[in-house]
Amino acid sequence: MASLKEIKNRIGSVEGTLKITSAMKMVASAKLHKAQQAIEGMLPYDRQLHRIMTRMLSSDAKVTSPLCLAREDKKRVAVVCVASNSSLCGGYNSNATRHTLATIDAYKKQFGADAIDCYVIGRKLDQSLQKQQGFNLIREFVDRGDNPKFATAQAIADRLMKDYTDGHIDEVKLVYMHFKSTATQVPTVETYLPVPLETATEEGATAGYVIEPSPEQVINVLIPDALRMKIFTMMLDAQAAEHAARTVAMQTATDNANDLLDELRIQYNKGRQSAITAELLDIVGGSMN
Repeated sequence: MASLKEIKNRIGSVEGTLKITSAMKMVASAKLHKAQQAIEGMLPYDRQLHRIMTRMLSSDAKVTSPLCLAREDKKRVAVVCVASNSSLCGGYNSNATRHTLATIDAYKKQFGADAIDCYVIGRKLDQSLQKQQGFNLIREFVDRGDNPKFATAQAIADRLMKDYTDGHIDEVKLVYMHFKSTATQVPTVETYLPVPLETATEEGATAGYVIEPSPEQVINVLIPDALRMKIFTMMLDAQAAEHAARTVAMQTATDNANDLLDELRIQYNKGRQSAITAELLDIVGGSMN
């Protein structure tokens, strides 16, 4: 059994850790609140923009774009994946890494490792992917995961659109953790290019609308803007998921530290009581002698 001094030292150590995890939980919670506001404000705009684009491309206006044309003979693909720059966020990074590698492995079987471009955002994910071999790891945006900027999303989207239009890549996938709730982050894999279009359910999707200067010119501006917004929305979504995972992880660590402190204090009190009892027995035994 540990001595009273050892138990007391351990209690002090756990109390110090408890202060750290409690502070980190409050910081993560504050960041989550801000990130949640950002993604909840962005998602309706992104979805409505995509809906407008879908209605126009699915309408009787017969408008199309090179970014919407799927290619049957696919030779090269790109994967854009997002995770965290730091740790202490539970299984967030490991889940993001696992699903990224699953997506890459599926493409490896189909096209070969040399035909995969992987755009990585997040240092933890980058460290894991560097241990893998074969595919082309593009690391220009590794440190851009914290505090997402639209300029970063625009740079990534413009590069992907140019490569797709020029025929350098034939498909693009997005891999990230979607923020569903504070306790739930959903691994998500989405097709980015070619632009996925659902068939409009309404007859005459553009009926009653006057489109100026022309549907073609509007689409040529709308699609790039929607694709840039999609990357930015993904980054905001992943950031909210990261802060949610860290909040839960630090809350769990704080609860575990409190439970451990209770056990240690009970153990310390029992040890002290045993020591006092032993001393009293020695005194009583000495007086009788």
